[in-house]
Formats: sequence, C-alpha cells, structure tokens
Amino acid sequence: FQMCSGRVLCKLPCSGEKEVDLAVQSAKAAFKIWSQKSGMERCRVMLEAARIIREQREEIATMETINNGKSIFEARVDIDISWQCLEYYAGLAGSLAGEHIQLPGGSFGYTRREPLGVCVGIGAWNYPFQIACWKAGPALACGNAMVFKPSPFTPVSVVRLAEIFTEAGVPKGLFNVVQGGAATGQFLCHHPDVAKISFTGSVPTGMKIMEMAAKGIKPVTLELGGKSPLIIFSDCSLENAVNGALMANFLTQGEVCCNGTRVFVERKILDTFTKEVVKRTQKIKIGDPLLEDTRMGALINRPHLDRVQGFIKQAKEQGAEVLCGGDLYVPDDPKLKNGYYMRPCVLGNCKDDMTCVKEEIFGPVMSILPFDTEEEVLERANATKYGLAGGVFTRDIQKAHRVVAALKAGMCFINNYNVSPVELPFGGYKSSGFGRENGRAAIEYYSQLKTVCVEMGDVESVF
Repeated sequence: FQMCSGRVLCKLPCSGEKEVDLAVQSAKAAFKIWSQKSGMERCRVMLEAARIIREQREEIATMETINNGKSIFEARVDIDISWQCLEYYAGLAGSLAGEHIQLPGGSFGYTRREPLGVCVGIGAWNYPFQIACWKAGPALACGNAMVFKPSPFTPVSVVRLAEIFTEAGVPKGLFNVVQGGAATGQFLCHHPDVAKISFTGSVPTGMKIMEMAAKGIKPVTLELGGKSPLIIFSDCSLENAVNGALMANFLTQGEVCCNGTRVFVERKILDTFTKEVVKRTQKIKIGDPLLEDTRMGALINRPHLDRVQGFIKQAKEQGAEVLCGGDLYVPDDPKLKNGYYMRPCVLGNCKDDMTCVKEEIFGPVMSILPFDTEEEVLERANATKYGLAGGVFTRDIQKAHRVVAALKAGMCFINNYNVSPVELPFGGYKSSGFGRENGRAAIEYYSQLKTVCVEMGDVESVF
C-alpha cells in the first residue's frame, strides 16, 4: 500500500478463500447473538461506536488523509459524516417494526422485519471510512453482521473502524475486514453463507458482482459511477453557481462518483461564468494534504493519474480547449516529489460527443458546455447511460423543481452540490446502479419482511 508521497506505507497480505470463509463463519456466529438483541440494545452499542469516532476524529481523519491522499480539511468532514451515520441508524434501530392487520372474524396478520444474515460490503477508495459506515450503519441497526472488503488502494482506515465496533461492544466478529482485490471479492460473492452484497465502485465491476450474486440469488445494492449534469441558468447567483461548480468537480481530487462534471451554462453568462471558474480553480492550493491550508491533495495512484492525464490529452485532440490546469504538479516539499499530483483542469469548447464529456474521468477535470433553452439542456443532460446525480442553479424556484423532476438521476441538488446528509437516501438510476444508501430507505435493503397469518376460528376446508 502506497501513500500520496509515492512511498510504501505498509504491506498487507490478500485474504484468500480460507480467510474469507473464517471471516464469514465468525460473522455468522456473531449474527446469532446480535440478531437476538432488541433494537434499543443495538442502539446503545452503535451510539458508543459513534462517540468513539467523534472523540478520535482528528486521529482517524489523519489516518484517512494518509490512506487516500485527500486534504485533512475534507477528511474531517468524512469522519463527521461517518459518526453521524452511525448515530442516525442507532436512532432508527429501536423503531424498526412490522404491521398488525385485522382480518375478518377476529383473525389477524402481522409482519416482522427481520435481518438478512451476513452481509458483504465492498468499498471504494475515494471515501474509505465513510463508505464503510454508510454500509455498516443500516446493516447493524437491522441486526445483520457484515464482512467488509475495502479497496486494496485504501486498506487502512476500515481496520480502525472494526476495532472501534469491538471497543463499543458488538459481538466478536460482527464486523470483519478482509483485504484484497478482485479474487477476494469473488470469494465473498460466491460464499454460500453470504446473504447480501452492497458494492460501491465502477460500472464494469458492478456488473460482475451482479452476475456472481445471481448464481446464489443474493440481493445486491450497487452504487456505481456517474457523469452527472450541472445546469447553470443565467438567472442564478453567479458566485453561488461558481462555488457549486467547484464543489461538484474538485472534492477529493475530483474522485467522486456523483460529481457534476458536465457543466451546462446558459450561453448569455458563459464567458462571465467561465472566467470566474478559471480564476478560482487556479487559486486552489495543491500539496501536502496534511497541511491545514491545502485544498487538493494527491490522486490515488500512478496508473490512475496517468489515466486522467490520458483523458485530457484526448480532449485536446478532439478539439476541447484546456482553459487552466491539467498538467502534473510537483510540490516544493522534496518528500512529496514522487506524489501523484496534478493541477485541477477546466475544459472549454466542449461538445456532447467528446470522450471527456461522455465518459467518467474520476479526476479533477471539469467540462463546460453552453446551452440556450431549458428543453434543449434537459435532453442533453439525460443523454447518458448514467443517472447518479444532477444539479441546477437558478433563482426561479419553479424552474428548479421542474428541471430536477425531469432529470433522470437519483440524487438531485438545487442551488448546492455534493451535499450528502445521512438522513437523505443516496443512489442512482440507469447504469449508476440501484438500491439506496442512507435515510430510512436503506433499511429496506438490509432487512426482509416475514408475513404471519393467524386464524382465530376453525379452518374452513374446501376438501
């Protein structure tokens, strides 16, 4: 495992079939204990885990910065969202309930909301700790156990989460971590004792996971990629729209699945908006992510940096204009000279059929596209296989609601972007996946309904 300076931090062995089986069996044993606890008992343990994370916020954020390369400023926000997530689901744990339905003649039926069993979480490398909490929160609240596999590029912080759950009092083995790449993921997906798989990552990997899950008829939640539209109307607050565009493109070095990387700008404000975005982008402080004033750290690894650079090169060849950035950045600190840094990039003169506009780059690259009418921009915004997110900036609130209603996307923003409160469901349409994380909606994906029909009289036989 390498950190953002390009230096090897530690070496971790991959979990093979034997280790995966041990993790699942251990989780299965813990599930028997945990699933029998009341919602309030589970609530108290989860609140304790949230308290420990809140108390150790600085230490965990530092670990996450080293783990991922994002700025310490952002890592702190991730850790705050993480403990809030556990607190939120702790609050829901005691309220999980079924229904009582009155039937004729004094008979009745009722439903029970029951846990699934051992759930598998497979995380991405852009929000390692936060994604693990987003998956573990509803899973544990519903009474499940979880085996979690972080990305091999960010293996460290999730191990700390497992320790925190143990300290908080969950049964031993309830939240297990296995390390590894595709092979480890395959062992998890094929394991007969796994009840459900929740995956965050790329579309091609999501398709493979769905195929593997189908063999065991296991339910899956898929939170996949995006190429989300951000629509900026001329009647917006310009400063707010510029802030929104920066938030929609450059958080975590642009490595965010719901980023609004296709920025559609109404033609009459195109020049003003572009000039301001370029000016602000050039001021973004890049460098050592552990320094307080750094706003952009290092990309995840060398192959990914090369891939992002390849997209920019191709964009230029296809006629896009690099308005700023896009080149490699070498920090002053000699210890960081081998790090995976680049300057955030704004592309102008973009067309809908360019690769940089159609494909997910997953780096700090913004494509600006002009538009003339609401009808036209909606058609172009929806002309993609993805449907994770979308945003609109306008002072006309009726237009705002009209536009988000027409966007084929699971998470929409009005006059803001990349705000993900744990109370609100998060997930995609189309190739961006299905199922939801966060909010009450996630409970549906970590539990199953049992129906019980009770006869209070004699059975009327037709035989």
